[in-house]
Amino acid sequence: MSLKFWWTLALAGACAFAVSVWVGDWWTVGDATIGPFGSRACFGGECSARGLAWIGADDLWMRSAIATGVAGVVAMFVLTGVAGAAAARRVPRLLARTSLVSIITAGACGLYFVAKFPGVGGATAHVDLGPRLFALGALLGIASAIVVLRSHHLRTR
Repeated sequence: MSLKFWWTLALAGACAFAVSVWVGDWWTVGDATIGPFGSRACFGGECSARGLAWIGADDLWMRSAIATGVAGVVAMFVLTGVAGAAAARRVPRLLARTSLVSIITAGACGLYFVAKFPGVGGATAHVDLGPRLFALGALLGIASAIVVLRSHHLRTR
C-alpha cells in the first residue's frame, strides 16, 4: 500500500475530529446548538455563545462534555503526527499505538456524552453532525493506525 494513501487516512481522521469538537454541533434544540465545548443559543432575539449549565445537566455530564472535546483534540493532534511522519517517509509505529489509545479514550468519553445527554426541558433535541464526524474520525484514525502497525515496510510510488 502506498504511503500516500494511509497518511491521508490519518489526516482525514484528524480533520474529522477537529471539526466535530470545535465546529460541529452535536444537538440542535430549536435555535440552540449544543456541543462539547458549550452551546450557542438565541434567547429573546440575542444570540451568543453559552456554556452548558443552562441545560440543567449534572456535573458529571458537563465534565464528560469537556473530556469529549479535549479527547477529540488530543486524537486530532496525534493523528496529525502520524500523517506528518508518513509524509516524511517514516513509519510511525509508536504514534500509531498512541493514536489507538487516544481514539479509544475519545470514544469512551464521546459515548458517555451522547448516551447520558439529559435533553433540554422536554424540548425535542435532534442529533446533529458532530457525533457523526467524531465517529468518522475514529474510524479513519483506527484504519490508519492498523495500516501502520501491520506494515513491514511501506514504499512510496
